[in-house]
Amino acid sequence: MAVSIPGGTQPAAEDLREAMCPHRLVLEHVTSRWGVLVLLALSERSFRFSELRRHVGRVSEKMLTQTLQTLERDGFVHRDAKPVIPPRVDYSLTPMGREAAERVRALAEWTGVRMDQVEQARAAYDEARSRSRAG
Repeated sequence: MAVSIPGGTQPAAEDLREAMCPHRLVLEHVTSRWGVLVLLALSERSFRFSELRRHVGRVSEKMLTQTLQTLERDGFVHRDAKPVIPPRVDYSLTPMGREAAERVRALAEWTGVRMDQVEQARAAYDEARSRSRAG
């Protein structure tokens, strides 16, 4: 069953399980380690490449380049190359990118709220595993 959202329909959860589902690939791009961080950073303001790399932290040039190109191809990021010397390239979110960033931010905030519970669950899991190995 598809759910109506502005600009299109949302796939049902079972559709996302299909390996060739195009929605699944976009979901992977948006929720990847660097995709999330880039979307969140660009939701604050536009950045030049080196600024964005410093802001995101611990991302290689190659990985940031690939992430930006992927998000640009999917229509989330706008690349503005100015014909000046030295060259200046700014990255910003498109309207669809802003919408995606808002949704990613909600998930990131939820994760922050639940982090204590996650840590408790991890500790309980690790303790149970160590007991079962010792026993």
